[in-house]
Order: sequence, then structure tokens, then C-alpha cells
Amino acid sequence: MSIMTELANRDRVFNFLTPTDSPVDVRHGPILYLEDVTVSFDGFRAINDLNLTIDDGELRCIIGPNGAGKTTMMDIITGKTAPDTGSVWFGSRHNLLTMSEPEIASLGIGRKFQKPSVFEALTVFENLELAMATDKRVFPTLTATMKPEYRDRIGEVLETIGLKDLMHRPAGILSHGQKQWLEIGMLLMQRPRLLLVDEPVAGMTEQEMERTAELLTSLAGKQSVVVVEHDMGFVRSIARKVTVLHQGSVLAEGTMDQVSNDPEVIKVYLGEEA
Repeated sequence: MSIMTELANRDRVFNFLTPTDSPVDVRHGPILYLEDVTVSFDGFRAINDLNLTIDDGELRCIIGPNGAGKTTMMDIITGKTAPDTGSVWFGSRHNLLTMSEPEIASLGIGRKFQKPSVFEALTVFENLELAMATDKRVFPTLTATMKPEYRDRIGEVLETIGLKDLMHRPAGILSHGQKQWLEIGMLLMQRPRLLLVDEPVAGMTEQEMERTAELLTSLAGKQSVVVVEHDMGFVRSIARKVTVLHQGSVLAEGTMDQVSNDPEVIKVYLGEEA
């Protein structure tokens, strides 16, 4: 695929490339609120009366065995899957169940999938430049002048993701972990209020895992960050509050020590890893 074709199709590759200019009201509650959410596929309840709240600026880890409903939960939040029953709110103003995927992304909800998706033929800098919340039509993009504030923003994100020294290198030469950080950086260019991050350390080296832990914890407070992860060592290194899903609903919630010592959690999840 040519660069021009990639540029023309990039909004379908990165559905977060839309302005985030809609206010999110968190004065009266959490930034994300799921209540009594249920969704079934061919008679199987993937999500079963799920209740979950995420506070503004919080870092939350979501764990659970395969089939617990973690991916389906993120699909519901981002508009990919419509639940059978329940309500999902972003702040107190935005009913996510009435909105499309692009509309939800425009509110400031960014999703990072397990496999990194970057433009490998473009430089790190150019990837971040394309991710800015500006006019994304092809010709305005090609003819746009780099404003000082845009360059400053890219510089800030490069520092955050630790790729400043590689800013002029093609994204294709990056390691797996560096590509993950670059895609997180592309999300950060949109100044999101909520980041959903799916298994960020799968396939990473120990050093990359440590750097990813530093990156995600540095974002807390600036954004709300929800991390779905299977690596319990990584979760323990970043966790402030952990939610355990089982059979589509919340089994336990609390600190890592609290959920690790919960008999039901040990039985259905942590015990499986022993």
C-alpha cells in the first residue's frame, strides 16, 4: 500500500484521529460509569450485570481469566458492541450507548489494542504529526504548515514516550516495545481523557516492561488509564486499584494485595496461574 493510500485511509486505521472538543463533566461523579450492563452472543452472556466506575485521573488495572469479558467490556465502552441492557456514561453528560465509534473517540476516549498499529514507512515524528487533532483530509494535511504549538506538543509527547532520540527514524525499525510506546504517543496527541490499554506488555523484554510501567504510571492524573493485562508481575508494579472480572461481572475489587488474598479470586483466577 502506498503512503498516499495510507493517508487517505488513516481514519479507518486509527479511529481516534478526531478532535476532542466536547466537554466531559466529572463534577458530580466518575469519568466512566457502567451500570447493570449485559450482553449475550448466541445465548452466551459475555457481560453479566456488570457495574464499574472509573474516577477522573485514575489508573485502574482489569484482570481476569480468558473469557471473563475484558475485551467485550472495552468494545462496549468504545461503541463497537451494543449491550442488551444497562447504561454506560462518560462523565454526567454523555450517554455512550447513543453514540457511534467516531463520536465516542471524539469525546476523548482512546483505545490501544494489543498489537501496535503505526505507519512503519513514516518517521516517529511524522506518526505523531498525523495523530494531531487537526483537519485530517489528505490535501489539508499535505499542505499544512507546522505551527510552533504543534511542534511543542510533539516534543512533549516524544519526551513522555521516550522516543525523542529516534524521532527522525522510520517507525518500522522500532522494537516491539517502542512501537507500543509510539502508538500510545499517537493517542496522547489527541489529549484524551480516558485511555483503554489492552495487554501493553505482551511480547516485551523485561526492560521494555519496566519502561512501560513508568510510562503508564506517569499518565495517571493527567488522563484516566484502564489497563487490561494478564502479566501479574506487571500489574503489581503499576496497580493502584485492581478489578477482577469473572464470567462477565466484577468478582473482586481493591488493591493488588486485597484481590490476591481473596479466596474467590484465588480459586477462579490466580489459582489457575499457580
